Amino acid sequence: MSKAASRPRGALIAAVDIGTTKVCSFIARRETGGPRVLGIGHQVSRGVRAGQIVDLDAAATSMLNAVHAAEQMAGETITQVVVNLSGGFPASRIVPVEIPIGGREIVDADMKRVLNQGHAYREPTDRQIIHSIPVGFSIDGSRGIRDPRGMMGERLGVNMHVVSAGSAAVRNMMAAVGRCHLEVSGMVVSPYAAGLAALVDDEMELGVTVIDMGGGTTSIAVFYDGSIVYADTVPVGGVHVTNDIARGLSTPISHAERMKTLYGSAIPSPADERETISVPVVGEEEDGHTNHVPKSHLIAIITPRLEETFELVRNRLETSGFDKLAGRQVVLTGGAAQLPGTRELAGMILDKQVRIGKPTRISGLAEATGGPAFATAAGLLHFATSERAETRGRDPNAPDAPKGMFGRIGGWLKENL
Repeated sequence: MSKAASRPRGALIAAVDIGTTKVCSFIARRETGGPRVLGIGHQVSRGVRAGQIVDLDAAATSMLNAVHAAEQMAGETITQVVVNLSGGFPASRIVPVEIPIGGREIVDADMKRVLNQGHAYREPTDRQIIHSIPVGFSIDGSRGIRDPRGMMGERLGVNMHVVSAGSAAVRNMMAAVGRCHLEVSGMVVSPYAAGLAALVDDEMELGVTVIDMGGGTTSIAVFYDGSIVYADTVPVGGVHVTNDIARGLSTPISHAERMKTLYGSAIPSPADERETISVPVVGEEEDGHTNHVPKSHLIAIITPRLEETFELVRNRLETSGFDKLAGRQVVLTGGAAQLPGTRELAGMILDKQVRIGKPTRISGLAEATGGPAFATAAGLLHFATSERAETRGRDPNAPDAPKGMFGRIGGWLKENL
C-alpha cells in the first residue's frame, strides 16, 4: 500500500503545484469530510518554462518560499509533498494484458497476477511511468467488467492506462523538491489532479474532459467510468497570450499581463471599439510615454491565441479516439481559464457543454484561493487522501506514489497491492 493510502485521519498532508507562472503550496489535515487546509503559500514561479524545470536553483527557491509561507500559516513543519507534473511531454496509452485461467472461477490470486503483469509494462529508458491505472477488466474478450471475481472463463484481461513522461523532466522536478529538503511522496499529472478537485462523480462516470489552462501549458484529461483514461498536454498557455500582447502593442510584459487581467476577453463585443486603454511603450515607461488604443486591438490579439489553444485540444482529442467517449461535457480549470469569455469560446470551438471547475470537497480555502487557478493544488490533496484504489508502478526509479483509482474494487486493490 502507498504512503498516501496508509496515512491516518488527522495526519498532515502537503501539496505543491509547480507551474510556469506560480508555485502554490497547500498544507492540510486529513478529515472525514475531506482535506481541511491549514496553510497556503504561493509565489511567482522562477526557473520553470512550459511546465519543465529550466533553472534548478531558481525553481527550488520559489518552491521553498511557497512551502515556508504555508508552514508559517499552518504552524506546522512538513517533510513530504505530493507534486504535479505538467511538462515532460506526458504520453498516455492503454496497455491490454491477458492471463490464462483455464475455465475455473476467478479468485484474488488471479486478480493480483493480471495486475502485476500490467504493472510490469516498461517504457523506453528515456521515459518514466507516472501513473499505471486499471481501467477495465475482460473475460474471454468480453469487456466492461468491473469486478471479475467469482466469474469463470478461459482468459482474464485488464486494460492498464499508462501515463509516462520524460525521465529528465521527472528527475529535475524531484531534484528541485530535494533541494527544499522535502521528499516526494507522490507525483500526479496536472489535469488528473485538477479533475480530482473539480469533477463530480456523475461527470467521472458518464464521461468528461478536463482542460487545465496553465501559464505555460494546457493539459487535457478524459475521465470515463470513474477513471482517467487519457491524458495529454499542448505547449500553449496564458504566458503565450501575455507575450502576444506585449509584442503586438509594444508594451512591457508586466503591463501586458495587467492589461490582459483588467481589460482582456476571449470574445469581442461591439463596445470594444468605443473604449480606449492606455498602453505604456516598452523602453519608455519611465518617461511616462503611453499610447492610447481601442480595446478591440487588445481583444484581436487575445482571441486568435485562445482559438488556437482550443483547436489544438480538439485535434488531440479527435486523434486520440477519446473524443466520443468523453461525451459533451468539458470542465475548464487553471488560471488562464478565468479570462472573461473563455468558457463561451471553448464551447463554440469544441462543440461541448463547458463549465468552470473550482476545488470541491475541501475546507479552509478563502475566496481568493477557491477558484480554478487552485484546482490542481487542491486535487493533489485529494490524491493524497483518496479512498479509491491506489496502486504503484513496479518501476524502481519511479516515485513511491499512489498511481490511480478504479471504481468499485478500489478497497480490494488498496488492501491487496
